Amino acid sequence: MIACALATTVATAQDMNSKKGTPILPASGDWSIGVDASSLLDYAGNLMNGNNSAFMFDWQNPGVITGKMMKDDNTAYRVGLRLGFGSTTETNQEVDFGGGPVDSAEVKVSGSNINLAAGLQKYRGQGRLKGFYGAEAAIGLSSGKETWDGSDNGENYSAEVKAGSGFSFGVRGFIGVEYFFAPKMSISGEYGWGLSLDSVGEGEVSTSYGGVSNSSKTGKSSSFGLDTDNAGGAINLNFYF
Repeated sequence: MIACALATTVATAQDMNSKKGTPILPASGDWSIGVDASSLLDYAGNLMNGNNSAFMFDWQNPGVITGKMMKDDNTAYRVGLRLGFGSTTETNQEVDFGGGPVDSAEVKVSGSNINLAAGLQKYRGQGRLKGFYGAEAAIGLSSGKETWDGSDNGENYSAEVKAGSGFSFGVRGFIGVEYFFAPKMSISGEYGWGLSLDSVGEGEVSTSYGGVSNSSKTGKSSSFGLDTDNAGGAINLNFYF
């Protein structure tokens, strides 16, 4: 009996290391980043039929960098981050203020997208296959603006379109499974249940042409949800280091 127990212990310990002795599972203090595994699975599935494309390092959530930090062997902090700011300027754009197209204008488009998420994940189980559960919260902010400036037959014209400010908030519990197929590399998937709130504020459109100025408001919207989810149906590929 003792011999059997020792043999099992040794086998389990060996299974948690690669043939070169590299630990399979992440340890306290390790970080990870996650990507959508869909393109990798498609690549592997099409290896033999000659109809393949390159593996893409794609988002788990659109535009959001996601990752974890291992607090200990069975606990991880989850984080998500997007800080997006941008603007473009184009010239020679034809603009129509309702009286037909006018001469070229300078067009500027700017916007921002900010997403922050944080949560706690707990593992259970032994070996390469682990279940996990936990909770997380996320908040998002967005804005956008477009402006046109130019002249036509000596008349100055301008327009400004301000999009309503966007706000989103969500909190969810989740449960899933993660399999470590190589040292510090895993595939995972999860289900969740939680609350989501989304709103877009009132925007404004202002124009000026031929000495005549006009201004109008755009509508606003909001939504609320409390339901199950499967995180977009993604199978995630995780790298720990």
